[in-house]
Amino acid sequence: MNNYCIIMAGGIGSRFWPLSKDNYPKQFLDILGTGKSFIRSTYERFSPVIPDENFLVVTNKAYKQLVLEHLPMLKPDQVLCEPARRNTAPCIAYAAYHIQSRCKEANIVVTPADHLVTNEVEFQRIIRLGFDFLANNPQALMTIGIKPSRPETGYGYIQCGSDALGHCEQSEAIHGNVVKVEMFKEKPDYETAVKFVSEGNYLWNSGIFLWTLDGIMQAFKHYLPDMVEVFEKGKNQFGTPEEQGFIDAHFIESPNISIDYGVMEKSPDTFTIPADFGWSDIGTWGSLFTHAKKDDAGNALRGKVVSVDNRNTIINIEEGTEAVVEGLEDYLVAYRDHSLLVCKLHDEQQIKVWIEGLK
Repeated sequence: MNNYCIIMAGGIGSRFWPLSKDNYPKQFLDILGTGKSFIRSTYERFSPVIPDENFLVVTNKAYKQLVLEHLPMLKPDQVLCEPARRNTAPCIAYAAYHIQSRCKEANIVVTPADHLVTNEVEFQRIIRLGFDFLANNPQALMTIGIKPSRPETGYGYIQCGSDALGHCEQSEAIHGNVVKVEMFKEKPDYETAVKFVSEGNYLWNSGIFLWTLDGIMQAFKHYLPDMVEVFEKGKNQFGTPEEQGFIDAHFIESPNISIDYGVMEKSPDTFTIPADFGWSDIGTWGSLFTHAKKDDAGNALRGKVVSVDNRNTIINIEEGTEAVVEGLEDYLVAYRDHSLLVCKLHDEQQIKVWIEGLK
């Protein structure tokens, strides 16, 4: 009953434009065609480990009603509303102060709302393993590391000891899978990613974290004192009707910094659990293409589409519209809500830049 889950759901997923937009962002979409939105799948993935009353969703206040529509088992006070986007460290601190008003002995897992996991049984085993480790190491700051399958340039990496990962077989005793982190590495170029994978002691950083409430609070005080000073002003208002008013007035004063930069890269008490449960952050059209069902020509088609002589192309058309697409190879065609995108797949990183032109 002391296990809590913080779901971070405030982003807009601009790399998935035009499907993901300000008024209905990625976490509320069924981009993979599973019949469930990302945020609903995230909740269901954690629900065998976390009681319903111990879920918190941190999101932009404009999305509160959407959260409650997708997660009707949550009460309105379980949706924490940020008045502005200030990155992951203030987001997590907001939720931690709220949890502190309810349970000072809490164990916490933090997750983005929009990831893919295909082996949920193994995922839950890993999360339970992390909570078991925290029971004896309450100051540890943990992250889930994903065993890399390719030299990916879109993820940060976790460097472990040169021989550590060779001793992390799934059959070992429960704490045998927990590895000390030597260093966090930023997203590499391709040549560096190839080197990381070949050396064998690097993991992808999933962005899923575990810690005790006391452990993360102590880390915030040590590494982000300016942020703590902001939240301490309203310490007695968390968990009361005055909480939202305090957040609306003061949240913007928090530094705009990620939990990785602000805490994890500075702390000597960081650990990781090497895992392999079919994970992807589905952060780009390209990563979606990797996981999507394809026709015989390698095309990923969604919607009422007639595809003529296309190869290795994504065509994603919203329900209620029709499209005929002919003669494309390695392209992306997407249409939703009166917005159309046609571009080469390998140029998808430019989408965020291009849509700025529309604004």
